[in-house]
Amino acid sequence: MRSHWSDLPPEVLGAVTARTGPIQWVEPAPAGNHADIAATIHTADGRLFVKAARKTAPDTDGPEVRSLRWEAAINPHVTQYAPRLHFTVEAGGWLVLAFEHVQARHADYTPGSPDLDILTKIVDSLQAHPLPDVLERKRVERRWESMGDMTPLAGNTLLHADLNPANVLLGDGDTAYVVDWTFAGRGAAFLELALLIPWLLKAGHTPTEAEHWASQFPAWTTTAPATIDLFARAFAGKWQVNLATTNEAWALAHATAAQMWASHRCAHSSSP
Repeated sequence: MRSHWSDLPPEVLGAVTARTGPIQWVEPAPAGNHADIAATIHTADGRLFVKAARKTAPDTDGPEVRSLRWEAAINPHVTQYAPRLHFTVEAGGWLVLAFEHVQARHADYTPGSPDLDILTKIVDSLQAHPLPDVLERKRVERRWESMGDMTPLAGNTLLHADLNPANVLLGDGDTAYVVDWTFAGRGAAFLELALLIPWLLKAGHTPTEAEHWASQFPAWTTTAPATIDLFARAFAGKWQVNLATTNEAWALAHATAAQMWASHRCAHSSSP
């Protein structure tokens, strides 16, 4: 459960307002789960989007703090896509990140949505982006190593690895932003597309339609079908394992979509 801005210790609030000036009001973010606090703060100079996480001990980072440290590390390398990180504050057992505030809406992945064309441009750009040195050791395939040998998923492409609709923000005109770089890393280029498949299914696409969308990218068409099959099975299997520790509706929905895609791949692979 998220904490409220007012739960921050005075030491932390003082360190933040030393950078921003007086905070006039705070709007909690309606969604997201990679920080204890996420909110838009309003100051005399404008708005900032702030994420904060509490350490598990004075000198020990918990998973939320580690996630924020990753976001801070990758941000200078992906400002072409991500709102700029203005400053960080570390005080009172908390880590706080303050980002540029952007006025935008979440992308729509439903069949026929024009937002899918914008998503295509984002993926194309990411696939061509040089791999930042900071991600050299951040191997995305490690997320599924518990499911078997994931060597075929290794690669040197920059992957955001979580391009769900809430992380793709669309503003006026052609402006688009990609947020929440917690899972960013390096891996095989097709993984960016494979990780999008369940989100497309949840938006109303069939597995065939979702794979047709992915097939516009060379990273998909040049990948061996057996490698895609391997990932689909591992992804679905890992989500079944995840359900042992959470019964939240969003997790069940994602596990269901993952299994739908894996079953589709299995049926396609076994057909004559």
